[in-house]
Amino acid sequence: MTKKAIILVGGPKHGSQFRPLSLKCPMPLFPVAGTPLVMHHIRALKTAKIDEIILLGTYSDHLFSDVVLSAYRETGVPVKISSYPSSRVLFLLSTNLAVLKYAYSRYLQEYADLGTAGGIYHFRDLIERGRPEMLIVLHGNLCCNFPIQELLQFHENISTEDHATIMGVTARPDQSHQYGNVVVDESTQAVLHYVEKPTTCVSCKVNGGVYVFSLNILERIKQTTTQSILRQTFFLLCQVKSAGSAVYANRFYLGEYRKLNPRALASPSSDGPDIAGDVSIDSTAIVHPTAKVGPNVTIGPYCVINEGVRIKDSIILTNCLVEKNACVLNSIVGWNSVIRPWSRVEGLPVGADPNNPSTHISQKPLFNADGKLEPNISVLGEGVVIHEGRMLLHSLVLPNKEITRNHKNEIIL
Repeated sequence: MTKKAIILVGGPKHGSQFRPLSLKCPMPLFPVAGTPLVMHHIRALKTAKIDEIILLGTYSDHLFSDVVLSAYRETGVPVKISSYPSSRVLFLLSTNLAVLKYAYSRYLQEYADLGTAGGIYHFRDLIERGRPEMLIVLHGNLCCNFPIQELLQFHENISTEDHATIMGVTARPDQSHQYGNVVVDESTQAVLHYVEKPTTCVSCKVNGGVYVFSLNILERIKQTTTQSILRQTFFLLCQVKSAGSAVYANRFYLGEYRKLNPRALASPSSDGPDIAGDVSIDSTAIVHPTAKVGPNVTIGPYCVINEGVRIKDSIILTNCLVEKNACVLNSIVGWNSVIRPWSRVEGLPVGADPNNPSTHISQKPLFNADGKLEPNISVLGEGVVIHEGRMLLHSLVLPNKEITRNHKNEIIL
């Protein structure tokens, strides 16, 4: 059985909540647990033996060249790329040597912004090539364990007619309005009603952002009439839309490494830093033996962490310098940033209750009703310098700024 997958990576206008980080890096390529977010999707699809993976979005083509190469290195399958000028990007990665000659990337121009289903319909000829029997569609900003194989089996067994399967997740009533609410027939699991992000809770069953379609459904998109079935699963779900959710996603995937790939995590040693919990340290990073790192920390390539530094629940991106006795808690430190000695960068802890499968990460608004910045994690854009002994609490700093005084609950422009 031939199966194809589409990962919807969106475009620049979809990353506004992710600023200032999205000024440097597209959200689907942001490093989470040491690897681009979209690579977690690709790995999950690879384990389900998907024949082709399509990344669909409006980003410039060159931004995704590295992730295409990384996918090739990890899967061992060459990828042929042909490019055409456009604003719509379509990558195809073959995971089957037998169809290698059909693996290529093509960049196609849309005449208008057609939306999610419209984009898939617009490229239906390329998607239908090879006549796959199933089509899996995933949103590129998801953070979860992706039960792809379970969904495929459910889709195949539930009906022989053309139909669509939606991954359903149970949410708390106070959080369900952040997602698409799905009303189902409990006896057949058929979808009776769907409301996208209602103002009040319509159903605690919500759209998990992963779908399985029969191929002929593509021809019905124009008619917008088809049978949908809900497959309910139970796990923590996070949409990576803000920097705060990226910190939680980092913690989630580090926990997955502990269960599935422990070698990806740093291990305590007698001559190394004090490691607490799940920590990922790039092989090119230098961490002083007196530093304490973790839990839930990722340190990127070419970083230098000096003596006495404390880092917890944070992401330190490429080529950062954290000098002696500095402290970084619940924060993201942007590329090429410097934190001078005795400085403190701290944000508000973000998380979900791991013992409650109906709890998900809330996407808080940036400002409250009074127009004041809501306390959240602290985020440094690219090239920020925090001067010695300064304190930064619950603040966002745009790229290439120097912090010479203390700040709390501020956006530094």
